[in-house]
Amino acid sequence: MSTSSPKKPTMDAIVLRGVSDLHYEQVPVPVVAPGTVRVRIGFCGVCGSDIPRCFVKGTYSFPTICGHEFAGTVEVCGEGVSQFQPGDRVAVFPLLWREDHPACEQGKYAQSDGYDYLGSRSDGAFSEYVIAPERNLIRVPDGVSLEEAAMTEPAAVALHAVRRANLRLGDTVAIFGLGPIGLMVAQWVRAMGASTIALFDIQPEKLALAQMLGFERVFDSRETDVVRAIDELTGGRGVHVAIEAAGVPPTMVAALQVARRAGRIVLLGNPVADVKLPAALISQLMRREVDILGTWNSDFSVYGDDDDWRTVLQAMASGTLNLKPLITHRVPLSRGIAALHMMRDQSEFFAKVLIHPDGA
Repeated sequence: MSTSSPKKPTMDAIVLRGVSDLHYEQVPVPVVAPGTVRVRIGFCGVCGSDIPRCFVKGTYSFPTICGHEFAGTVEVCGEGVSQFQPGDRVAVFPLLWREDHPACEQGKYAQSDGYDYLGSRSDGAFSEYVIAPERNLIRVPDGVSLEEAAMTEPAAVALHAVRRANLRLGDTVAIFGLGPIGLMVAQWVRAMGASTIALFDIQPEKLALAQMLGFERVFDSRETDVVRAIDELTGGRGVHVAIEAAGVPPTMVAALQVARRAGRIVLLGNPVADVKLPAALISQLMRREVDILGTWNSDFSVYGDDDDWRTVLQAMASGTLNLKPLITHRVPLSRGIAALHMMRDQSEFFAKVLIHPDGA
């Protein structure tokens, strides 16, 4: 008679075992603990930060399953879970906060220290299943697909940046960098009543995508004098709000150059290199008394308040946000590593890449 223990169920996953050491393999299905649920992944977006995480910087420990932009269906509920049941469609806030940090006591979870994070510090959604606390889940409204819901996280980041800018009806806005989050920012400022929206990038496909989304003032920064273009649009005054969403030195400088007196500049793109500012530009920023605002992550509320995440899902449901055109790739998990290499090498154009379990 065999005395071996029963074989534990396994799932497919993309496992990062070291920098540039990615493996598509079978791993144990995560176990549900009290107060948590197991979510079957519908779709997981690849964030721009996932590429350096996989190929340059690594994660906080190895092995790790990356992927933090995801939505899916509740499969199993742990003991004590009362607000969800199997079959519920959910988006998941990936930041796992502590109770004892002052920022968390104020609901500012992204400003806390010592938090955990699905997809970078703990296992995420480049897999078939994820375990998440019940309090991190939000129901996906009827009429919103899991494809769209998987983009809740970047859309919330974009909304948070716009809210940081204190955008007012009739404001003029310049946006630098038209990746998925930059294009989401553009949709938010349009919905909030910006009078003039100027978009800048250097990639023709991104410029074309912006035009397809209905934006008219779209400029190739390689062929356009950015300051002159903004002067022509604003009568030489500059924009009320400049949002930098690329994270590269030229766009950082350009955003600082085009803000008007008492304007606001939001730094949204993760910086990829040091930025050197001319003394004359710094002097002008001082004289113009501009506000330079940082933004990080998004606001989430356990209590169902009007946070960034719920606003995003309602905007998807109402059609205010049109995110499906941003999806350029839908990739089965078994081909996910090739997709990550494609993004790293930029061997073809992509906007939002979604990875999903095979057969889904």
